[in-house]
Amino acid sequence: MTLSEKQQLFVQLIGQLIEWAGTHGYRLTFGEAYRTPEQAKLNAKSGAGIANSLHTQRLAVDFNLFINGQYQTSTEAYKPLGEYWESLGGVWGGRFKTRPDGNHFSLEHNGVK
Repeated sequence: MTLSEKQQLFVQLIGQLIEWAGTHGYRLTFGEAYRTPEQAKLNAKSGAGIANSLHTQRLAVDFNLFINGQYQTSTEAYKPLGEYWESLGGVWGGRFKTRPDGNHFSLEHNGVK
């Protein structure tokens, strides 16, 4: 699958995730979707990310989650969305070993999650 095809699939799957979230009482706003390679390098240098972030490939998005109007910051609050995302074939950042990132949803590409 080409990068373009994977990006198109990612958008379709994100649409399904947003729809699923809405029907289950979750409300989402977009956090970071695209990240420049320069910003990814700065984030990596500060320990807040990786230089080859999938955000630079348009294969990752961070969501802001609201439940009953309250903004959620814990990875645990994102777990139902993460599990649904994984059922679609995506990678949920809440499963990251070193720095769990519950609001991160991506598609693996060239070994990067």
